[in-house]
Amino acid sequence: MVVCSGKNFGWVSKIAFKAGTRHVFTLNEDRSGTLLERAAWHADRHEPAVKHADDLAAILYTSGTTGRSKGAMLTHGNLLSNARVLKSYWGWTEGDVLIHALPIFHVHGLFVASHGALLNGSKMIWLAKFDPAAVVRRLPEATVFMGVPTLYVRLLAEPGFTREACRRMRLFVAGSAPLLIETFNEFRERTGHTILERYGMSETVMLTSNPYDPKDGERRGGTVGFPLPGVGVRVSDDKGQPCASGEIGGIEVKGPNVFHGYWRMPEKTKEEFTADGWFKTGDVGKIDERGYVTIVGRSKDLIITGGYNVYPAEIEGYLNEMEGVAESAVIGAPHPDFGEGVVAVVVARPGAKPDAAALIAALKSRIANFKVPKHLFVVDDLPRNTMGKVQKNLLRDKHKGLFGA
Repeated sequence: MVVCSGKNFGWVSKIAFKAGTRHVFTLNEDRSGTLLERAAWHADRHEPAVKHADDLAAILYTSGTTGRSKGAMLTHGNLLSNARVLKSYWGWTEGDVLIHALPIFHVHGLFVASHGALLNGSKMIWLAKFDPAAVVRRLPEATVFMGVPTLYVRLLAEPGFTREACRRMRLFVAGSAPLLIETFNEFRERTGHTILERYGMSETVMLTSNPYDPKDGERRGGTVGFPLPGVGVRVSDDKGQPCASGEIGGIEVKGPNVFHGYWRMPEKTKEEFTADGWFKTGDVGKIDERGYVTIVGRSKDLIITGGYNVYPAEIEGYLNEMEGVAESAVIGAPHPDFGEGVVAVVVARPGAKPDAAALIAALKSRIANFKVPKHLFVVDDLPRNTMGKVQKNLLRDKHKGLFGA
């Protein structure tokens, strides 16, 4: 069965029927359409479908910010194990109410948020789209909110978003993209709440989380916390050897939440697992002596210039602290001498006009010379996908001819 909006029925139905789909129904924002009309003739109860842990539950397509999107096959066991762990770890309790304003084509909204409420028997205040004013109006009725960093930035721009508005709230969770430390600090000052940042993927659902309970540790801005109970997380170098505490390497994971492979891509699936069965996330990071995990970036975003490794997150961290800079993205562009040249793209704060040469000069006093951007551009905004992730592949395409042949 395929469900689409009425305006798209013509072209969607042609593709669906050609592929052998038996039914195509429509559903519109005003609740009109053939889906609900057909459903009205059916009983309001049904017998639960019995499924095993290894049975396929969903195929979620990866965001495709660094390459072709792939269909991650998640089983009922993957989803159930993660929901149970998060229910306990995040302290879901009787009377909790979730404000759900996330898209439901992604693990964050489709599984992490909704499964927590459903498993707990909690009410959900369901918003068709994120509207900061609407969220603020409903906060006094709720206790839990989950969002991507962009949503928190927009909430902080809302005048009515105050400590009083958040007085009943128990938990704010952020994920799906990096949360700027400035947003983390400003949110705590404004509301008295500390955002809980976590880390997950389409292929694994949730992997790590900052502590909910203070006895387990503090919530550290700039980190994604500890591995969740039952989840293994390790960092390995490019030779597959374990990295020491604090050393940067590729993040690998293992656990009951890890998917069974990519849909109709057996060779790609095999490539992404180590010989001893750990999934190579493609993320680069480190684990400190206390066990906190920090994500440095994607392995495909690593810049190799003149034989040296450059991690964009390090440079972005310095740029984001500079006067007049709202946020930044650092990429590598093909360079005839160095292989890749470091390029920075900066978004200015409202009313500010940061000078590119001055920013580069300031960086030279803080980082090694090979890490300093050879070019820096000031732009109005960064390209993002619907989950708020910066699409560095588009930036690389735009600047691929910057250094000539």
